[in-house]
Amino acid sequence: MNALSIRNLRKTYNNGFEALKGINLDVDEGDFFALLGPNGAGKSTAIGIISSLINESSGSVSIFGYDLKTDRSRAKSCLGLVPQEVNFNQFDTVKSILFNQAGYYGTPRKLALQRTEHCLKQMDLWDKRDTVSRRLSGGMKRRVMIARAMVHAPRLLILDEPTAGVDIEIRRAMWKMMQEVNEQGTTIILTTHYLEEAESLCRNIAIIDQGLIVENSDMTSLLARLHVDHFVLDLAEPLAEVPSIPGYQLERATDKALNVAVPKETGLNQLFSQLSALNIKVISLKNKSNRLEQLFMDLIESKSSGVKQ
Repeated sequence: MNALSIRNLRKTYNNGFEALKGINLDVDEGDFFALLGPNGAGKSTAIGIISSLINESSGSVSIFGYDLKTDRSRAKSCLGLVPQEVNFNQFDTVKSILFNQAGYYGTPRKLALQRTEHCLKQMDLWDKRDTVSRRLSGGMKRRVMIARAMVHAPRLLILDEPTAGVDIEIRRAMWKMMQEVNEQGTTIILTTHYLEEAESLCRNIAIIDQGLIVENSDMTSLLARLHVDHFVLDLAEPLAEVPSIPGYQLERATDKALNVAVPKETGLNQLFSQLSALNIKVISLKNKSNRLEQLFMDLIESKSSGVKQ
């Protein structure tokens, strides 16, 4: 079964701007799915429509088979949304935020208390249950928002920039929590500007740009289309001059480091051999940027220039 099915979804605003131009999208039950795109691409509009915050101009959305127009209450009961901005009462306790959310969805009191406890423990927040939310750190507030979205036991969870503004340690802890939630059977749709999140967490991906889906693929197949890898080479000694090696693009990163673009069909062995012949010793190698980020930029740039992928 599809957790989410979108057909010919359009949104035109009163000023004539087409935020969505007839997109089609399916997300399988149990998937961890990335929805990516640059600012203004249409991601937020699509999420707003799916979560009933924005009315579509035409097209259809169904969540686990429930049509959002004709069976809105059932469709919404299957959905949990974690928005970009913190939007709970800063003077409520953590426990009351979740308990009230469960009540909003009609959850009986006893079950609401059980789910509140379960979700707070799952997000490692149980010891903060009686804390007024304004006293929480930014990372904890993000976790409260995820717990609140899960308290009515939705089958589909949409995470809209869930780790924005938190440090890398908290972000990686949240990655682990999201993976555990997905492994327990909840379908997740993730939007993020930290593209390494999508590469690390998601199995399938759609990229939206200018109101259109420009890519819809599984992550493995998409990354296999990269033709060039980008690396940083750390050197044993400072370089007086950047060498010129046919087939590779090299540029200075620091006095003791080189940025290098390596075509997949060429590989690194020839590069290392030629550097060694020039008495340039490489002591370590690391990726310059994550692969998905490079592919994302290539897709957007090729679409803008009219080049077919």
